[in-house]
This record gives sequence, C-alpha cells and structure tokens, in this order.
Amino acid sequence: MPKQLTVLGIESSCDDTAAAIVRHEVGSAPQILSQVVVGQADLHKDFGGVVPEIAARAHVEKLDYCVQDVMSLAGLSFSDLDAIAVTSGPGLIGGVISGVMCAKGIAVAAGLPLIGVNHLAGHALTPRLTDSLDFPYLMLLVSGGHCQFLIVRSENEFTRLGGTIDDAPGEAFDKIARILALPQPGGPNIEKCALSGDPARFRFPRPLLDRPGCDMSFSGLKTAVLRARDSVVADKGGLTKKDQADLSAGFQQAVTAVLIEKTRRALTVYLSENPSVPAFAVAGGVSANMEIRAALETVSAENGARFIAPPLALCTDNAAMIAWTGLERFRAGHEDDMTLAARPRWPLDTKSGSMLGSGKKGAKA
Repeated sequence: MPKQLTVLGIESSCDDTAAAIVRHEVGSAPQILSQVVVGQADLHKDFGGVVPEIAARAHVEKLDYCVQDVMSLAGLSFSDLDAIAVTSGPGLIGGVISGVMCAKGIAVAAGLPLIGVNHLAGHALTPRLTDSLDFPYLMLLVSGGHCQFLIVRSENEFTRLGGTIDDAPGEAFDKIARILALPQPGGPNIEKCALSGDPARFRFPRPLLDRPGCDMSFSGLKTAVLRARDSVVADKGGLTKKDQADLSAGFQQAVTAVLIEKTRRALTVYLSENPSVPAFAVAGGVSANMEIRAALETVSAENGARFIAPPLALCTDNAAMIAWTGLERFRAGHEDDMTLAARPRWPLDTKSGSMLGSGKKGAKA
C-alpha cells in the first residue's frame, strides 16, 4: 500500500448530491483537494420535507457533473486516483442506488478499486479528517435521520451507547418548522426564529430524562409543541411572530436539555475506560445549531474532555467525509466488488441489539 492515497468520494444518501477528492500521506494531515455539494432545497420546499423520488431523480441528473467538477477543480484525471468511495447506505434507497451505480461505472471504466462506505461512519470519522483525532473517542452523531452516541474505536469498530428510539432531532426540527409554518429546512429556520423568542414561555417535556441510560426520544416533544400551537391558535385565531419565536425557543431549549444530559451520561461511560487523552466529538447537521454546539462544548469541558466540532460545511452531508472514510478503509485492506449493494438500513454497531422502534425491516442505525 503506497504511503500517499488519493480517493474520490461520492455522496447521495438524502437530498445533497456531492463529490470530493481527499489525499492523505502517512505522517501528514489529510487534504481535501476539492469538493462540490449541490443541494435540493428548492426542489422540496413546497412539500415540507424531502420527497424521495424527486431526490433520486435529481441525483441522477447531477452526479456526473459533480464528479466532473471536483476532478477539474483538483486538476486530476482518473489515473491519478487510487480508489473510488461511495455511500452505499443507509439512506433514501433511490439516491443511494444512484450514487452506487455511478461509482461502479467509474471504477470499471478507470480500473480502480471500489469501497462502499456507511454514511454514518463518514460522519463518525470526520474528526479524524479535520483534526487527526486518535482512537478511541466519543462521538455524538446528531442529524436529520440519526442520533446516537458512539465510541469510535477504529475505522470499522463502533460501540453504540444509546440513541433515539423514534424521531431524530433533525427530523423533529423539520416537523416543528412545518407545524409553525416556518420554511424548510427546519433546523436553521427554527434556530433563527428562536433568537427573538422566550424559551421560558412554554415549558416542554424533556423525554426519557427520568430513565437511566443514553437513549433519547423526541416524538413526544414534537406532540407537545403541536398541542401548544393548537392552544395558541384556538385562543388567538392564529400565530403571531412572537408566538412562533417563543415556541421555537422552547422547543430548541428542550432538545438541547435532552442532548446535554444524555451527553453527560455517555461521557461517564466513555471516561470509565480511562482513555489517555479523552475526546468528545460531534457531527451531523444538527451540530450546526450554535446553541446546541455551545452547550455540548461546555459539558465536554466540565468533564475534562477535548471537544471537537468539524467546520459547519463538514457537519452536514458531504462527500469529503465519504472519501476520507473510504481512504481509511482501503488503507486497512477493505475493498468491494461489483456486487456492492445499496442499503436503506445499515447499523454501525452490529453487536448491540436493535434500537426500539427500528421497524420490521431491522435497525436503521
């Protein structure tokens, strides 16, 4: 295996079509040579959320152009690459299939190795791309579709300490935005609206804080916000801007409170292993919320752990994390062939039992 590897990554698991090229030489910091992300917000804004069929069609239309752009920006040809990495799950199956088929075509045409990447592993390994973080570290992966605490032990070994048993926080943010008639995507718009709100006006529940462990639940919180909104509408005949802001602030504060307490518990478990240099990292779209990020940093400092939060552009879905994870897996000896399949569900921790509410088809994560 050469000391220097250059990998093209492709990501299409939800509503962002992305490609990136990452290079790494042993003993040096990784380099993102180029990256492109094409969002689909305008395509889905009238539907209050991501429409899987529309997303899949958009990926098919944009993937080739994204790959062409990152190759041009990096000034490379396919002969300069060592491997192709692609998100092969979990995610919206139509989009995942689009990315896998594109990667297979490039791998065959260019004669390059193919590496399937778990999208969640991409998020979990991002701190190694941005901060060269050593194993093991505690990771809070908090996004639109997933929320879990993981001890990241290697590029292929993850121990789940807990996770959401129903809605992920990002999903809850999107649903609450629809309830409050705020634009999509919900996360940044609720955060913006909450800035002028009074979080004390509405006292929303903090689900599962009365139970031990690191599992979380946000479905009941969502219902509580809906009922509060309906009560305000019944009294006033509608929502004012002040009502929207106060509801947003109360909801955001409740989510933050749950994440903070569960983080304390996860840190206790992680620190009981006595790592020599404790570290707590956070990634995923919800970690772009500055109130949540600041609170997590405070809890980490209180427990004597180094806090790592990748740049905002690398917290949301991107292909640099896929290229990097593929590079790490390739260097460790992993390679896929043309039987690589797209997977809508793909848990990182295969040893722990499935999360409650994971459905008849198995665990999402």
